[in-house]
Amino acid sequence: MARSGLFCLDARAAPAWTTIRLTLCVHQHRAAHHRGVTYPILEYDPARRAMIEPTALHAPRAMPEAAVLCFFGDVIERLSAEGRARECARWRDEEGAHVMYDVETDGGRVTLLHPGVGAALAAIRLENAIALGCRRFVACGGAGALVPELALGHVVVTTSAVRDEGTSYHYLPPDREVLADPEAVRSVEALLHERGVPCVLGKTWTTDGVFRETPARVSRRRDEGCLVVEMEAAAFLAVAQFRQVPLVSLLYAGDSLAGEEWDHRSWDLHDGREPLFWLAAEAALRL
Repeated sequence: MARSGLFCLDARAAPAWTTIRLTLCVHQHRAAHHRGVTYPILEYDPARRAMIEPTALHAPRAMPEAAVLCFFGDVIERLSAEGRARECARWRDEEGAHVMYDVETDGGRVTLLHPGVGAALAAIRLENAIALGCRRFVACGGAGALVPELALGHVVVTTSAVRDEGTSYHYLPPDREVLADPEAVRSVEALLHERGVPCVLGKTWTTDGVFRETPARVSRRRDEGCLVVEMEAAAFLAVAQFRQVPLVSLLYAGDSLAGEEWDHRSWDLHDGREPLFWLAAEAALRL
């Protein structure tokens, strides 16, 4: 049986030419790989100017420079409904309207926005926020636990991200990992200690393929030191480095891939989501 993600062909029923063509394609691919063929994702261009710049679409506005990229749609909806998050910017694209909010905290005002799910979309919304005037960022969200020690809700401060996505390669030269700003990480860690919030500092695995987190790949990432898996951190860190703005990803351990089977753990119903947002807001103001 010949098998790929697009079709399943029974070789016994296939014409002879089909079998020969499939075999030839396999050999050609292997030969091309051995000849050192390059791939588009590795063709990094360090040029600072692109054909389409975020500033061509968004002019700076009066909004807080400290911003929280919050993945908790339920928290954003609740704060908006309660009048604690006031709209400060809005734009439309093919997905519809996107809103940024101004939120008052005990330490000052922060901008709040949902960055979308996935590296490419998250990078676009981070770029938009920078163009609009935000300058310091903390991202807060959930992540899959890769190690059994991470109980549901445990906070992880990202120190680096394995770049198993595509977006970061458009912002930084190819490399296996991207590092977080050490000074920004120390600032967030100090805040969590002040507030008595247990946390761990460590590496995350950023992937585009949520449905391709196979046991072998999970084991490989665990062996190289990854504590959690998510879909945006590497892109966030790459954009932040390119645009020279401080950014930290503040995650909580949600579902678990640490055992023989995936455990959902009802992670999206955890009661630590809003408290983590307020910690992220305080952290952003300190950066």
